[in-house]
Amino acid sequence: MMSKAKQQEEVAIQSLEFAQLKDWLQAQNEPAFRAGQIFDWLYVKRVQSFAEMTNLSKGLREKLSNTFMFVTLKTIMKQVSQDGTIKFLFELHDGYSIETVLMKHDYGYSVCVTTQVGCRLGCTFCASTLGGLKRHLQAGEITAQVVEAQRALDEDEKRVSSIVIMGIGEPFDNYDALMPFLRTVNHEKGLNIGARHITVSTSGVVPKIYKFADEGLQINFAVSLHAPNNDIRGKLMPINRAWPVEKLMEAIRYYVEKTGRRVSFEYGLFGGVNDQKEHAEELATLIEGIKCHVNLIPVNDVVERDYVRTPREQIFAFEKALKARGVNVTIRREQGHDIDAACGQLRAKERKEETSK
Repeated sequence: MMSKAKQQEEVAIQSLEFAQLKDWLQAQNEPAFRAGQIFDWLYVKRVQSFAEMTNLSKGLREKLSNTFMFVTLKTIMKQVSQDGTIKFLFELHDGYSIETVLMKHDYGYSVCVTTQVGCRLGCTFCASTLGGLKRHLQAGEITAQVVEAQRALDEDEKRVSSIVIMGIGEPFDNYDALMPFLRTVNHEKGLNIGARHITVSTSGVVPKIYKFADEGLQINFAVSLHAPNNDIRGKLMPINRAWPVEKLMEAIRYYVEKTGRRVSFEYGLFGGVNDQKEHAEELATLIEGIKCHVNLIPVNDVVERDYVRTPREQIFAFEKALKARGVNVTIRREQGHDIDAACGQLRAKERKEETSK
């Protein structure tokens, strides 16, 4: 059995992009076409070990096994909502845990993936930050979450049709793993999920917004805004102290101008904090002229935090005020309300040794 320390040092086979795998194979004097076979085993047949890759020589399988870690996720808990939402709590090779959510929509199935074990950003409404950041995930550990979600759909011959990177962690804080993950799930020999069916969300890591804009991807982009000014946002999201609203908006305008794509603003409504008509007016002014869409989120209660839900009628009043200003806005349909659906909730409840300081 490989030691945990050795496993952590190793690169996961699922972390390699297709071109990187071809390069490694050629360095081993193996034909490049083997990369297609390996990707087929990983992402089409969805095997769980090198030993199952039976059209590879025993020697190549041994080389792979001696060089790379094979990511497997152990299901600790699986919660199923009445609306069909499934939340997985997975255990990693080193004993840490992560969450992944599979959601059913009219248009298909989406999977929400985690990018870090915990989070260091300290948003005051989020259970993901409890216990701080333990470590970044490898690209392959992010990819494996999509594979596991797909495996859950296989028996019904259904398919994951979209991905949102909005689970535990800040994706742009793990940028070097995020990008290989995106390219693999989008690759025709990988999971082959279209770029326009993938959404990356950030809480506002400004330097990485500029970098992401320059990547030239067709992937959807969302920003967790949650407040129309620095005073409120600074209390909700400590990251605002490093990159205040003005800097964030400057980066977003650059993204829209560079890519020609719209940005989605995620705006969680917290009772008595950011949900008044004047906040809606201020928000409309802040984003005026930006090609965007506002997604209003009635927040799930998190027992470890003190925020309360905005009353239903007030949510509609907030939406109406934005529409009156010409803002493209929708209210997110709630899913998994009868399970621990909010980011980090299940992990916080089941893994207190991880999420307590």
